[in-house]
Parts: sequence; structure tokens; C-alpha cells
Amino acid sequence: MAKPPTRDIIKIIFQNFFKSFRPRQIRGNYVGEDYFGNKYYEIPADPSVGKRKPSRWFEPVDKEAFDNELTAEWEAWLRGRREEPPTREELVRNLQIMDMKKKNAAELDEKYGQKDAKGKLIRPKETVGTFPKYNDYEIIPGKDPEKKF
Repeated sequence: MAKPPTRDIIKIIFQNFFKSFRPRQIRGNYVGEDYFGNKYYEIPADPSVGKRKPSRWFEPVDKEAFDNELTAEWEAWLRGRREEPPTREELVRNLQIMDMKKKNAAELDEKYGQKDAKGKLIRPKETVGTFPKYNDYEIIPGKDPEKKF
């Protein structure tokens, strides 16, 4: 009969103890910067040490501000939802799309919407709740005085 392999626990403990003295990376590699000025860093994963996920963080422009605004692309990279950091071209393209959508929304507001002093949209009087009123349809089913059956 073949003897099952055994583990030498004391050997494993000493190996792990000596591996713990190996120098580890403490300072992160600079990865990029967003248009707010935040700088992003990463320490890559090292499976030989038991580190399966990379460490990612950012340095804000204002060190005192804890609620800095981040771009969606960089936030996805920080949280690990995307592998590669965003490129400068991707950030510029998405910023242009965002500006275009803001401009289009402002044009639609000017064209269709009127606002009161508080900045809320004023709804037309012909509506009941959020539904439009049409002459072809009853407002309250079965109780429309204008139509006779």
C-alpha cells in the first residue's frame, strides 16, 4: 500500500516566517490622473505572497476634502469593475458627451419648459396628474358628461 503524503507543519511555519521578511511594495505605482486633478495609484496583485487583488487608491487634490468628485471611469477602476485604467482619450470623449447632453437638455427646457421662481417646471393646466387630457378619451371612465351613449 502506498502511504499518503504528509505535510511537515513545522517546515511550512518556518518557510512562511522567512518569507515574511521579504521586502514588499509599499509605495504604489502611478497610474494616471483625472481632469479634477486626482492622482491614482496601484500596487499590483502578487499571488506568490497571497495577495490576489491589486490595491488601488487615489490622492485628492485637496487633502482636507473627504467628499471629492470622481469620474465614473476612474471610480469603476478603483472598485475593480474594470481591469484597465481609463485613457485620456476616453475621459475627454465622455466629457464631451456629457457637455452635449447638458446643452441639449438646456435647449429642451428653453423650448418646452417654463419654470416658476423656485426652479420647478410648471405643468400645463390641461393635465390631470401626470396624464395628458385628450378630447377623444374620457377623464373618469363612465362619468364623462360630454359624451352620451
